[in-house]
Amino acid sequence: MSTPRFLELPPGVRRADVTTDMGTFAALRALPTSGGCEHRPAVLVPGLTGSKEDFIGLLQTLAQAGRQVVAVDLPGQYESPGPDDFDGYGTAWLGRSVAALTAALGEGPVHLLGHSYGGLVTRETVLSGEAELLSFTLMSSGPAAVPSQGRVDDAQRLIGYLGGDPTPERLAELWERFLDAPARSSGLAEDILAFLRTRMLANSPRGLVRMCEEILSAGDRTAELAATDLPKMVLYGENDDAWPPDLQAAMADKLSARKVVVPGAAHSPNVEAPETTASALTRFWNTVETPARDNL
Repeated sequence: MSTPRFLELPPGVRRADVTTDMGTFAALRALPTSGGCEHRPAVLVPGLTGSKEDFIGLLQTLAQAGRQVVAVDLPGQYESPGPDDFDGYGTAWLGRSVAALTAALGEGPVHLLGHSYGGLVTRETVLSGEAELLSFTLMSSGPAAVPSQGRVDDAQRLIGYLGGDPTPERLAELWERFLDAPARSSGLAEDILAFLRTRMLANSPRGLVRMCEEILSAGDRTAELAATDLPKMVLYGENDDAWPPDLQAAMADKLSARKVVVPGAAHSPNVEAPETTASALTRFWNTVETPARDNL
């Protein structure tokens, strides 16, 4: 799971709720602390066991470039309520919910980013044609189901433990049995440890099961995505341990996408190298917007 290094909201960042036709999204909204929003907004979508807080290290820097940035919890994640049924958490449904979010912001076209499983979700947003988008970034995400054996084992264990009894009580047992000790042994501060536990237990157990099933079975839709004329970027850490870097590089080539490899980062460059990641995103987004401004 992505683990933020701090939880205090930076200047210009506030907690907000965004009401859409498909439910309410818990969000962190960032605005420049000086100057206006001269650039188009961006929407950031987290991975399977992540949340909007995964992007805390990026938000102030991205906003200071002159744009509104909105990071969200997906439906059923942490502080965003979700449906009670399993089918509601498939990538197709979640992708349409992200499209509804972009519309509810009322800001016109936005830049869209999906991290890890969030990349599979936002890919569905793009392919649905239901969102008004300026660009699409896949961050530490791949063309299909996650291939890393460690990640596969984690997902299968969660399905096995929760699938027959997807209740909050069973989810609490999962944390205590499998996740608490590794989290404590990693040397994290107490407030971060408390947050990780609170976030995990706030997730929809049914949602976690369905998302794990999806991340293990997602098909390759690279050709369909390549057929869209949306500007694309593939950004990942040089040591990514979920989708191998060479797999992401090959996907970027097939997509004719800008490719950014973040030195020293693994699966969460948003946490491990936030300034490098924010700089790459800002350059890409500004470049995408330049032709539009030149045509005014």
